Amino acid sequence: LIHEWPFHQRAALRKCSDLLGIHDCHITANRSWYLKADAVIVHHRDVCSSPKTLPQGPRPPSQHSIWFNLESPSHSPNLGFMDNLFNLTMSYRRDSDIFTPYGWLEVLSQPQNFSIPAKSKLVAWAVSNWNPASRRVQYYEELKKYIHVDIYGRNHMPLPRDKQLSTLSQYKFYLTFENSLHEDYITEKLWYNALGSGTVPKNYECFLPPDAFIHISDFPSAQGLAQYLQELDKDPVRYQRYFQWRTWLQLLENTYLAIHLCKPCQALQMAQ
Repeated sequence: LIHEWPFHQRAALRKCSDLLGIHDCHITANRSWYLKADAVIVHHRDVCSSPKTLPQGPRPPSQHSIWFNLESPSHSPNLGFMDNLFNLTMSYRRDSDIFTPYGWLEVLSQPQNFSIPAKSKLVAWAVSNWNPASRRVQYYEELKKYIHVDIYGRNHMPLPRDKQLSTLSQYKFYLTFENSLHEDYITEKLWYNALGSGTVPKNYECFLPPDAFIHISDFPSAQGLAQYLQELDKDPVRYQRYFQWRTWLQLLENTYLAIHLCKPCQALQMAQ
């Protein structure tokens, strides 16, 4: 049972047998099924304003109450009144009971050819939460002294959702700074904005092959990073090496919510 559609946006459900190969999984947002449901998924951002938004009434003894959250701790308020209300966690963290990342890579059954989209620009960054005091904005302010960066988002150049891939794919590099730094917190800034558009992200480990990204921590300064990007811009052979992984890995992101909603069913069946 979905207690509340995440961010109040109803998603198109698909058969879990098609997505994950599991059967006998029934998903509904009809709260009249509360007492019959094997599990109830509660999305943190939609219930954190008040305890009254949480499921009311006694929970059946055999029912699993699942805390679902895709936000970082910095943007997950009012955790206190949720203590001891849930018996399973479902989030982007790898140590969650049910692991639900924003995106992931899967090995292809056979190698595929990948063509790098035509590039006419160098560096882009899309940012919705512009805070001059944040580390990422401060880093950008230093970086722009040595290399031009086009900024998209609120108070900057517009970037409509339906134009994101076509716009960002024009750039060779994409800055993927998250709005907060926490373990495993990797959002659509990487999976959709950067990898989906065929650019080279400049951050992230653990989730990508080492030749798929450039990490800013590998450089002593923003100037050092800028110089490296300028070198790659002039060396197509070295630049193309950052895309070799795409011949044997595929990006999965677009149907992530539909898959996430099937994962609790998969977890419960495996636990039986």
